[in-house]
Amino acid sequence: MTSDIRLAFAHPEERSVASASADPRDRISLRDHVVEVEIGAFQQERGTTQRIQFNIVVEVRPQPQPLDDDVDKILSYDRLTEAIAAELSAERLNLLETLAERVAERILAEPQAMRAFVRIEKLDRGPGKLGVEIVRSRAEAPLRAVGQDGTEEALHPLVAFLDNAAIAAPDLSDTLDDLQSRGLPVILTVGLPDLARPQTGHKPTQRRIDLLAIEQNAWTLAARDDRCVVVATRTEIDWAVKHGQMIVWAPSKLVLDAVDGPQSRDPVALALWLAEMMAAAGIVVHGDVAVPAGSRVTVQRA
Repeated sequence: MTSDIRLAFAHPEERSVASASADPRDRISLRDHVVEVEIGAFQQERGTTQRIQFNIVVEVRPQPQPLDDDVDKILSYDRLTEAIAAELSAERLNLLETLAERVAERILAEPQAMRAFVRIEKLDRGPGKLGVEIVRSRAEAPLRAVGQDGTEEALHPLVAFLDNAAIAAPDLSDTLDDLQSRGLPVILTVGLPDLARPQTGHKPTQRRIDLLAIEQNAWTLAARDDRCVVVATRTEIDWAVKHGQMIVWAPSKLVLDAVDGPQSRDPVALALWLAEMMAAAGIVVHGDVAVPAGSRVTVQRA
C-alpha cells in the first residue's frame, strides 16, 4: 500500500502530522465520538436516526504565556463537542459534507484554532463505514455576526490595496465611496511610502523596518479621510468588520505574530495574505503593481 493511500485512510491525527510544516503546531483531538441523529438525502434516511462518528484533530497556535494549569488558557475539548452539537441542532442536513464544513468553521472561530481535520462517518448504512474528511485552515474561516433576524451569518469583507498615487489622488474620497457602495466591510491596505528608509542588509531587521514604513503610509492615508481608522490586531479588525467600519491595516503585529505568516515583504503579497486570512469576498488592487499568482480570493484591478 502506498504512503498516499495509507494516509488517505489514516486517522486525522496521522494526516495532520504528515502534512505539518517544519515547525509543527500543538494538536488536540476528539476520537470516535458517536452521535445518533437524523441525517441523509435518501428517503430511507428520513424519519429515522442513525449513528455517525466524528474524529477531529485541531492544530492550535502556541501559547505565548505559561499555562499555569489554567483551563481558560487552552482550547477546551468541550469546544469540539459543542461545535458538533450546535450544528446538529441548527437544522436537519442531507450531506455529511455540509456538516463537516460547518463544524470546521465553528471550531476555527476559536482564537487558538489554526487548522482543523474533520472526519465524519455513517456507521449504519452498510457493512462498512461511509464518510467524508475535510481539512480547513483559519484563513478560510469567515467571521460570524448576528444578523438582523437574530441568526448568525458569515461576514466576508472587501480588501483593497491602494498604491501611493491612489492615496495622494484628489479623488480619494470618491474611491472610498465606490468601495463602500459595494455593501461590504472594507479593509484598506497600503504599500511602502515614497521615502528613503534605512537599509540594513539583514533580512529580519529589514523586514521590521519595511513593515513600520507601511504603517507610516497607513497613517498617511488615515489623515486624508476621517472614515479611515488604523488597526493592528486581529481583535480590532474583527470588531471593526463586524461594525462596518472602514479600516486601514497596520501589518506589523499580525504578520510578526503569525505562526505561519507570510515571509514576503511585498505589500501586495501581505494584502493577499490578509484577504485569505479574513476569508474576504475579494481584493481590489489600485495601481500598476504586480499581484502574486495563486490567490484563493478573487483579485480585481481597479
